[in-house]
Amino acid sequence: MIEKFVKQTQFASHEDFVKNYRIEIPENFNFAYDVVDEWARTNPNKRALCWTNDKGEHQDLTFAQVKTLSDQTASFFQSLGIGRGDMVILILKRNLEFWQSIVALHKIGAVAIPATHLLTDKDIVYRANAAGIKAIVASDDENLVTHINLAMPKTPTVKFRILVGKNNIPEGWIDFHEGVKKASPFVKPEHVNTNEDSMLLYFTSGTTGQPKMVIHDFTYPLGHITTAKFWHNLHENSLHLTVADTGWAKAMWGKLYGQWIVGACIFVYDYDGRFIPEDMLRIISTYKVTSFCAPPTIYRFLIREDLGKYDLSSLEYCTTAGEALNPSVFETFYKQTGIKIMEAFGQTETVATIITFPWMSPKPGSMGVPNPLYKLDLLTPDGRSAEDGEQGEIVFYTKEGKPLGLFRGYYRDDELTAQVYADNTYHTGDVAWRDEDGYYWFVGRTDDMIKSSGYRIGPFEVESAVMTHPAVVECAITGVPDEIRGQIIKATIVLANDYKDKANDELAKEIQNHVKNITAPYKYPRIVEFVDELPKTISGKIKRGEIREKK
Repeated sequence: MIEKFVKQTQFASHEDFVKNYRIEIPENFNFAYDVVDEWARTNPNKRALCWTNDKGEHQDLTFAQVKTLSDQTASFFQSLGIGRGDMVILILKRNLEFWQSIVALHKIGAVAIPATHLLTDKDIVYRANAAGIKAIVASDDENLVTHINLAMPKTPTVKFRILVGKNNIPEGWIDFHEGVKKASPFVKPEHVNTNEDSMLLYFTSGTTGQPKMVIHDFTYPLGHITTAKFWHNLHENSLHLTVADTGWAKAMWGKLYGQWIVGACIFVYDYDGRFIPEDMLRIISTYKVTSFCAPPTIYRFLIREDLGKYDLSSLEYCTTAGEALNPSVFETFYKQTGIKIMEAFGQTETVATIITFPWMSPKPGSMGVPNPLYKLDLLTPDGRSAEDGEQGEIVFYTKEGKPLGLFRGYYRDDELTAQVYADNTYHTGDVAWRDEDGYYWFVGRTDDMIKSSGYRIGPFEVESAVMTHPAVVECAITGVPDEIRGQIIKATIVLANDYKDKANDELAKEIQNHVKNITAPYKYPRIVEFVDELPKTISGKIKRGEIREKK
């Protein structure tokens, strides 16, 4: 399938890759028809999805079955009057119905809005009114249903509430399964989409203010060919697990587009409640998962387990993104498994833009090198291109055209779009530096940079140093105003269980000295605070702004 869009998939060198890697964009590309239905036509019995949950249930879906289910679901949506350009929010956790629903929405040209089940009624009101949402498709979760119902009097654009569940359907709701079951045979609309039409909308979970609405067009899935083929290193026999709820953009990176274009099988582990490392390791072992992608936080929990108790021999490749990877986590995982974690960088507004490619030797903590589809630069505060070793904001130039996967802008907010995307330049707001080998290293968000005694210090480099102390499970570094130095560094730390009864000045001093010994002394945290948990957004990002504001 990938050969339809990429004429050259094997390269003699990285230079050859940069020079010759191109993705061809068909006219009026539609992932549902051009990928899913095409697999169903050419290889109908090929396994597309392997699903299991924490209750021991299991189900496989072939591409032929995905086509049939998505056709029926598309017809059901059409019967409600949902069509091209309509906004539909999907709050479906890791339910199988997510995949048939999002493919169905693509088939009728509607706009899919993946969302988390952790939303409150206030969150739902904001999203529904901001985007003009017409329908909500939700999983059978009593708390979620309650929040949606509470939101309804304040959401006039919402016409339909559709429930995916096995229990009694509440008043005012439509039974998803009954609707799909009774749907008429699907008839493809005469005009589904152009490449420039809106296909997908994400609400970003910003650490300050209301979430922004990131809009992607119908070519967005093609940008994830790079993600799946040249970062996850997938092939047609891969069984790939990305640890992400379908409400997050990361799920589209690892649970749908690129994976099915390559022909890999998507593995889904559907669990309720908190992440349990032992369960994840058991699932990988039982189902013989070959490719695994998770944020560094997950790896931090995994390496605290005895990995020797599990048969992880099926694992071929491991990757990470979402936040910078602490080198200590990389080294520990490598020692226990023999697998080097390959890092990448991207945003909700993009696909993977800086990648540790399969043919590269990873440098622990480095994001890798630029995706050749993106024209990347590092800009210093005075507008220069940064030299090697010099920090600068990551920007992408679009004078030669918008690269695949770059968003079209913030929906209904031209002013906000212009603040970050103007003069053919997209400003990411993320700071990095490049070493002499061309590898890029994450420093932090521009608004998280700490200026102390004339030094510009990124929180991540200090967090990485703090994280190497065995007492530390999580850490957030922030700047605190200081009359002499401008700012001083503060470490807000969550301790491991074995150290929680030792949260005192002596342990704080020990951690400070530890940091002095492994990084430049001026970077050590002069203030250490122990807490039970760090404030985070619903997507798990640390709210450094909230920590800074805390008195």
